[in-house]
Parts: sequence; C-alpha cells; structure tokens
Amino acid sequence: MRDRPGHDRRYAIDPAKVRSELAWEPAHTFEAGMRQTVRWYLDHPDWVQRVTSGAYREWVTAHYGQ
Repeated sequence: MRDRPGHDRRYAIDPAKVRSELAWEPAHTFEAGMRQTVRWYLDHPDWVQRVTSGAYREWVTAHYGQ
C-alpha cells in the first residue's frame, strides 16, 4: 500500500518459539481447518444468508444508531 510501504508484504507468524518454549502443536493442520471451516459454512446456509444479506446493518442501526 502507498500509505505504508512494506507493511502489507507479510502478516505471517513464525510458530517456532511457541513450539519450542511451550511444546505447543496445533490441533489441526491448516488444510484440515480450512476444510472444516468451509464445511461449516456449507452446512449453515441460513446463517450465511443472514450475514451476507446486509440485514445486520439494520440491527446495528436500531441498537447503536447511525
């Protein structure tokens, strides 16, 4: 981006420290997590419709104003 040259190049984390110092390992691989996430969206089309319809804006306006 022009306003922040170099800042948007990479937002990845290096999990090496948490693995070495805390012996932490992720419960799922990235690929498995993505499959589970996509499956959840496919299994919940009503929720997806409510979120993507824009109707939430009416709720926000009703509860928080303009």
